[in-house]
Amino acid sequence: MKSHNIKNVLLRFLPAGILLLLFCNFVPAQENRAPFKVISANIRVALPADTDKGHGWNDRKALLFDILKNHKPDIICLQEVLEVQNNDFKTAFPDFTVIGFEGPEMDVHTDGEYHGIAKNPIAFSNTRFELVAAGQYWLSETPLKGGSISWNSARARNANWVRLKDRATSREFRVVNLHLDHKSQPARERQIRVVTDEAGQYPPDFPQVLAGDFNAGAKNEVYGVIGNAGWKDTYTAIHGDAEPGYTVHLFKGDKYEKKDKGRKIDFIFTRGADWQVKDASIIRDHADGRYPSDHYFVSADILPD
Repeated sequence: MKSHNIKNVLLRFLPAGILLLLFCNFVPAQENRAPFKVISANIRVALPADTDKGHGWNDRKALLFDILKNHKPDIICLQEVLEVQNNDFKTAFPDFTVIGFEGPEMDVHTDGEYHGIAKNPIAFSNTRFELVAAGQYWLSETPLKGGSISWNSARARNANWVRLKDRATSREFRVVNLHLDHKSQPARERQIRVVTDEAGQYPPDFPQVLAGDFNAGAKNEVYGVIGNAGWKDTYTAIHGDAEPGYTVHLFKGDKYEKKDKGRKIDFIFTRGADWQVKDASIIRDHADGRYPSDHYFVSADILPD
């Protein structure tokens, strides 16, 4: 009789216990759905000529690293990176994977100097993300040939990508990082179509991020190609369509002579999932009139639904 009563009590409270367990498992998953911060940073290639002007890499890298760390990024999309800068980033961000610099086009040059090819590595937090896959291709008619140039592009341009899994949610997404040509508009238009066509191979609802220096503003045909391919601008999602102003300032900040004519050319876009954009900013940080680069950086706090 006593055993029978215990059995009845257990059966009575078992459904509630199951619900409690389910609730306990559900709540942490919701709490872990925190947005992650992406920063796109053209860090300016390390040129000897800049050293003579006081803007050399060794003169500004500590400031650059401090500014980036103060913004607590989870993903950093870098442009204009040489070997010394790639190595310094790995040292400065030991808890990040920095991927996308190495390749056959770099192996043929052993002096570490600039040979018209500056790479676009992606750095991501190992604490937050697990690497699923990665790759790169060139923005040319021969995208698998390292260092290839087409369409009268002034430089060899490439895109790096990583596919990551958020350790908190197990959600996978993809990040593409690029730097379009700075001189030829026809080259830019052809280069961005290589990127949108490649990204368009993924299912329409697969979450993707596209970041970089596009060398084109919001009124440029390049921006239109991106929008027509289903990408959404994270900055306008928060601030609206008004032109926010220049992101190139040649190390002069608000003293840049052409700031009234300048345009935002550094962007972070999303595609696929119904992304939540929590914040988006232009990072204008400096110290005593010293700037980390000749570009302002841009950031977005985002989360795929």
